[in-house]
Amino acid sequence: MKAMTKLMFTLVVLGLTFTGCSNEDSVAQEEQNEDLTEVRLSSEIDKAASVVGDIIIDAYEGQELSETGRLAEGQQRNGLPNCVTVTVVAQQGFREVTVDFVDEGCEVLGHLLKGQIVFSYTRNPDAQEVLLTYDLVDFFLDAKNIIGSKTLLKELSNDNGNPQFTHTLDMTVIWPNGAEASRDGLRIREWIEGFGSGVFSDNVFEVTGNWSTTFVNGNTHSYDVLTPLRREVICYYFVSGSVQVERTNFGGTFDYGNGDCDNQATFTFNNGNEIDVTLN
Repeated sequence: MKAMTKLMFTLVVLGLTFTGCSNEDSVAQEEQNEDLTEVRLSSEIDKAASVVGDIIIDAYEGQELSETGRLAEGQQRNGLPNCVTVTVVAQQGFREVTVDFVDEGCEVLGHLLKGQIVFSYTRNPDAQEVLLTYDLVDFFLDAKNIIGSKTLLKELSNDNGNPQFTHTLDMTVIWPNGAEASRDGLRIREWIEGFGSGVFSDNVFEVTGNWSTTFVNGNTHSYDVLTPLRREVICYYFVSGSVQVERTNFGGTFDYGNGDCDNQATFTFNNGNEIDVTLN
């Protein structure tokens, strides 16, 4: 009888042990899935920041081409579609530019945009740097509400001889399903192709920098660009480049590939495991 009791006790302990391990594995898997979901959502914030920067840069460059008389015959003031209204208020050297996407929205390179982007700057043709200060007013990108007001600092020529924009990030994204995340940090955009052409669609940038994303549940991810992210304006996604991602119990490298314009990426965990990621 004692032997039977001892056997039953052993089986119960083993059962609890295996159940505990199973529960721990299940919790760990759920946490990992949540982390990867947040990494995907963070990539959507990358896209939103890229689009906002693209539009501000294009509208600014179009305004400058117009004011300096460098527009070629028949060339547009900017490369934005006709459904976008650009209004400029000029007072001595000060410029305020409103980019309006109308109430019903306007499609720009495949993205449905609504609301306004308003930016201002002090014009000085001799300055080597120009600070653009912007506000997003009731702004939506593909049904996501984008909230933000910060700066882009333009350097006329960096060490490579290319124009460069340093984007100070302070942005919040609210998804239609109620998910929400904020982003702060720096994105440095080197303009490597398309500068001065007056054509929006041929612009190519390389993006470096570091930033953090904080979700409403308190989770915070930090990002540091390892290989410059190639931003081709005609593509929804970065076409190449990699970013180091770190969280308290989670980390790895997010890689956008080798140049193809697609929604495929990979994530390699710090332990070497690699998975494919489909971007939204």
